[in-house]
Amino acid sequence: MTEIPRGAVARTARLASLPLGLAGRAALGLGKRVTGMAADVVSADVQRRTAEHLFSVLGQLKGGAMKMGQALSVFEAALPEDLAGPYRAALTKLQEAAPPLPAASVHNVLRESLGKDWRDRFKEFDDKPAAAASIGQVHRGVWADGRDVAVKVQYPGAGEALRADLNQLARFAGLFKAIQPGLDVKPLVQEIRDRVTEELDYELEASSQRAFAAAFDGDPDICVPQVLASSPRVLVTEWIEGVPLSTIIASGTVEERDAAGTRMALLHFSAPARAELLHADPHPGNFRMLPDGRLGVLDFGAVARLPGGHPEVIGRLTRLALAGDADAVLAGLQDEGFVKRDAKIDAAAVLAYIRPMLDPVAEPRFRFTRAWLRAEAGRLANPKSPAYVMSRQLNLPPSYMLTHRVTLGSIGVLCQLEAEAPYREIIEQWLPGFAEPKDVPKKPRRRKAE
Repeated sequence: MTEIPRGAVARTARLASLPLGLAGRAALGLGKRVTGMAADVVSADVQRRTAEHLFSVLGQLKGGAMKMGQALSVFEAALPEDLAGPYRAALTKLQEAAPPLPAASVHNVLRESLGKDWRDRFKEFDDKPAAAASIGQVHRGVWADGRDVAVKVQYPGAGEALRADLNQLARFAGLFKAIQPGLDVKPLVQEIRDRVTEELDYELEASSQRAFAAAFDGDPDICVPQVLASSPRVLVTEWIEGVPLSTIIASGTVEERDAAGTRMALLHFSAPARAELLHADPHPGNFRMLPDGRLGVLDFGAVARLPGGHPEVIGRLTRLALAGDADAVLAGLQDEGFVKRDAKIDAAAVLAYIRPMLDPVAEPRFRFTRAWLRAEAGRLANPKSPAYVMSRQLNLPPSYMLTHRVTLGSIGVLCQLEAEAPYREIIEQWLPGFAEPKDVPKKPRRRKAE
């Protein structure tokens, strides 16, 4: 394979195999029921096979298909425990690996992007990719000045494949309910589709990474590699060596998990205040724990631009909800467009819907767990639950779509880590509006991006 399969017929055929495969497995399940096998065993078996088939196809196609799989991977912690193991194995493959692009194709992209003398810019260049993701792969090299570098090369045909896959996946959205009942992926597909152009432009990514690097320069907890060179399809940055977050999730100690969780929360809440940007791709493959204890952050293709930082209203409504002020919370949600002003809705019921989600910041310390996330997912997805009924009456304004998705994704990673940290203290410092007005801390001086 010299590039991503771009033919609409070929890619559509592979994606179309997903619902066809599900139909076959469902039929097999019916046959097993006839022979007396327990229904719950059949369901688990069908779900496991569906997950394996789904993520295998998504990974082979790269493009939007694999990006969708990576976006879903952060929600693995919400799966029932008896199904989480097989899913976790399939998802991990997506987070860190994909079929590689041949060396000749890589050289062609580098020649087109960095010039015919591209090799002169490197002392060394490894043709074997160190990592492969949804629209590009990363090679290790040594820059002319002796620095170890990561060279991100975009797959030929990535743009066409990304758009085609997302259009097709939108049609198959119902399939994902076979993996996680109650999961609605249509808004996720649409949000990813809306950001396609930005993620395909490595020069725009370089600009975002430079802003993050300047904001976190010298930070004791967060490390962002410096950008050395960029073009629309190639990005060269400093190489950072560390333990992948997926390894910490799989086999890290309690202390390592807690440290990673603390730094993930710091990144999420402090970046908008310091860089006016939010890292918007929080799957574990984008993070490393460095030997000095810092969290190394990779891949800035997806960012949310937040001029002025996190909206003050989010912190203020969170504080009011914890204080039990139902009327003020409802009024604030109406002002922001989460609730229509003419909707007949009970303030106390709205507060009852929101309040359990805020447990992580209700006390000085909190430990995220898979069990907690499963309970919340069950509460919100069960059609018989008051929370489910309430969710049908609420609206997510488009301006909040990306930050909402990123927050959910970050929570998913924290639950995979099962990390305990002083999350309340972190948002008191970094989330505008959360601290009591009389106790608002003085904001650290923001560094300007160079």
